[in-house]
Amino acid sequence: MKRTTLFTKISFSILCIAILLGSMVYADAKKTITLKGSTTVLPIAQVTAEVFMERNPSVDISVQGGGSGVGVAALIDGTTDIATSSRKMKDEEIAKAKAKGVNPRETKIAMDGIAVIVNPKNQIKALTKDQIKAIYTGKISNWAELGGKNMKIVVVNRDSSSGTFEAFEQLALDKTKVRPDALTNASNQTVVQTVAQTPGTIGYAGLGYLIPKVKAVTVNGIACSEATVLSGKYPLSRPLFMYTNGDPTGAVKAFIDFVLSKEGQKLVKEERFVAITK
Repeated sequence: MKRTTLFTKISFSILCIAILLGSMVYADAKKTITLKGSTTVLPIAQVTAEVFMERNPSVDISVQGGGSGVGVAALIDGTTDIATSSRKMKDEEIAKAKAKGVNPRETKIAMDGIAVIVNPKNQIKALTKDQIKAIYTGKISNWAELGGKNMKIVVVNRDSSSGTFEAFEQLALDKTKVRPDALTNASNQTVVQTVAQTPGTIGYAGLGYLIPKVKAVTVNGIACSEATVLSGKYPLSRPLFMYTNGDPTGAVKAFIDFVLSKEGQKLVKEERFVAITK
């Protein structure tokens, strides 16, 4: 009888140790967060993820681009924890998400201006929205028509999965179809590189991607800057978002809260985007 009791006590002790060890393994296991989507939001996502992981070694964050449409599709399919987007989700996307049991929850994390850029050798410094629309729809095809040199205008556009493209299409083009000979680029960075290397080009990119090798023109007399974007005076201003399935929880909530924190918004500004909180 005593042996049986002793055996029971030992077995119970071993079971307790096993449970304790199991909980310790779970506690030490890394929590992985996946972000997919906007190339505009990509620099913000990368820098905030890097700092957040330094402060929280138990969290691993994977950041991927591909475009706002890619991120939204991944959220709907359940293959990302956070979809980054430089545009609002469309009604049809929300309906598709809900049909799959996904409840998109929107968090605005910054503001941005879509800068209209030309090659620095171009003497044009200012355009109106009507002129930009005429260029992108093919009604104006030579810089001489706008007071510039006799030089063909080469239009640089973004691909259809880009949130920047959809925002530009709505804000600048009134959803008018872009001329068929436009060059299509996959990211803000490639647009900037193309315009920097090719005289006669015109393109557009997020404020955070502006470099000295390109020139941002004023739009309706307003320069694209932090102040004009925050005030709403710049005509091509837009918010930037992170979408989750329902209210964010756990490590995902902690990360988004960090992005919105004073330190996170400072990182937003350092990436040359516009912070929404002080």
